[in-house]
Amino acid sequence: MNKELINKTAEEIQIGYEKYIQNFKKLTKVSPLHFRSRDWSGMQETHLKRLRLYKDQVNATKNMVLALVKDCYSDYNFWKTTKEHYSKNITERKDRELAETFFNSIIRKSYPGLAINEELMFVHEGYNTCDIYSNEDLYHTYPSSLGLQKIIQKIIDDFDFETQYLNKEADIQFLVHSVREVILSRYTISEDTITQVLKSVFYRNKAAYLIGRTFVGGKWMPFIIPFLNGRKGVFVDTLIFDPKIMAHLFSFTRSYFMVEVDIPSQMIAFLHAVIPHKQIHELYNAIGFNKHGKTEFYRDFLMHLQQSEDKFVIAEGVKGMVMTVFTLPSYNIVFKMIKDYFDPPKTMTRQEVREKYKMVGLHDRVGRMADTHEFEEFHLPLDRIHPELIRELKNTVNSYLEFRNNELIIKHVYTERRMIPLNIYLEICTLEEAKQAVEEYGHAILQLAKANIFPGDMMTKNFGVTRQKRVVFYDYDEIEFLTDMNFRWKPKPETFEQIYASEPWYDIKANDIFPEDFKRFMIGRQDVREHFFEYHQNLFNPDYWISIQERILSGEWIHALPYPNEIRFRPEEEV
Repeated sequence: MNKELINKTAEEIQIGYEKYIQNFKKLTKVSPLHFRSRDWSGMQETHLKRLRLYKDQVNATKNMVLALVKDCYSDYNFWKTTKEHYSKNITERKDRELAETFFNSIIRKSYPGLAINEELMFVHEGYNTCDIYSNEDLYHTYPSSLGLQKIIQKIIDDFDFETQYLNKEADIQFLVHSVREVILSRYTISEDTITQVLKSVFYRNKAAYLIGRTFVGGKWMPFIIPFLNGRKGVFVDTLIFDPKIMAHLFSFTRSYFMVEVDIPSQMIAFLHAVIPHKQIHELYNAIGFNKHGKTEFYRDFLMHLQQSEDKFVIAEGVKGMVMTVFTLPSYNIVFKMIKDYFDPPKTMTRQEVREKYKMVGLHDRVGRMADTHEFEEFHLPLDRIHPELIRELKNTVNSYLEFRNNELIIKHVYTERRMIPLNIYLEICTLEEAKQAVEEYGHAILQLAKANIFPGDMMTKNFGVTRQKRVVFYDYDEIEFLTDMNFRWKPKPETFEQIYASEPWYDIKANDIFPEDFKRFMIGRQDVREHFFEYHQNLFNPDYWISIQERILSGEWIHALPYPNEIRFRPEEEV
């Protein structure tokens, strides 16, 4: 075997990874500049570039590797030895787990028909094998001996955004008051009380977030401080102690943070301590390493398969016209496959559906669209698949199936967090819960609109309810940019023929939308229909939709706060 070629191949893959991570850091590093100068379009463009970076670098590295290895591209022993050399080369890297995932991506693109293979790929390594280095450079530390006022003052001083503040002294007093109200009213400060705040600032959309924790009462209490940069300067918007709100900030429905990270596993360990019920793969996603998040998800999935015995079944809810959806009841994930043939009136192609999912992946999800992972050659043990599901898969997605030995190999599938379909939730919840759910449903639609997304099919079966009772959209086959839609009032009939016409008597183009018609299909539950119509009157007003379009087209980036307005320190008009 050509040792020189093996060494060169391992070296080229490592060079490709280093280019990726250097460019990732370079793009991330400009986020503070965008925040400081209120360059929100620049922030969006940078985020989009970073999202595309991994795929572009993998393709470039793959092409270089294939040109180098030539006839060895399908040689099993060649790749096995290359992996061993690559593993030695990256042993001392502090981001070793990300470098392993990059190698996996290259070999999956280079080796024909490769499924998950433990000899050729890094399958069970990753996060838990990484060394946890000294924390000195990870966070600032504030001992209780400083006193609350000085601690808050020092935190504010340590995170100078190098631009005008709205009112720094007022911010300090807002924070002091909140800490006294939430922590000092319940806990006694002692000598071992200490506060730690990550040195890296988490940027997303128009906000910057500090993430920290205080050891008090024998336990760590996490907190998040959001900053905004308004027309009058930077200001602290609130102080978050509520774990549900913190979890929502790192939700699978949110876009990724722009945050400088030297040692990813160290950052993840801290975040996991602060938000313990978030999965490791979700946290990697949150800080922008979504490809490694996908790797960590798959490792978690394999472990769960080993520790469970239930069978994969058809997911609950109304069967979709475009997607076949199944799940493992003991695992909080659904698997979605594009059907071979779509039921009428759907007319799009498979490729068009895939483009919609890519569109979501590159767009601001504003907390209202679920993140997905896309897999090819996904293996499932046949004895874990319910016979009814096997029949459904053969009937709807047969071209994507391969039965080999004791496995079902799925050629293409999306994974997504499982939620209760909104139509089912409305059938089983109380009246008060239903009112809250339909209010959330309307908020989801309008917040998506403000992010330039028109959901298309807005029926309740296409929305889900999360554990925090948040309503999220998850059916992407008909989404469009809001600015491409034409919102219209329905013309008033004037003649006898127009009044009694069995079909619309006026011209309707493909992108014409009549919000007045939404009432006919949006809510089926009778005891909350009128509440919904009254609460969300704007949904049915074409002029309101047009006003959102005009704001977007004028260049405005409409920011959706990931926390309730009620907890903000200042009213909107003051900032």
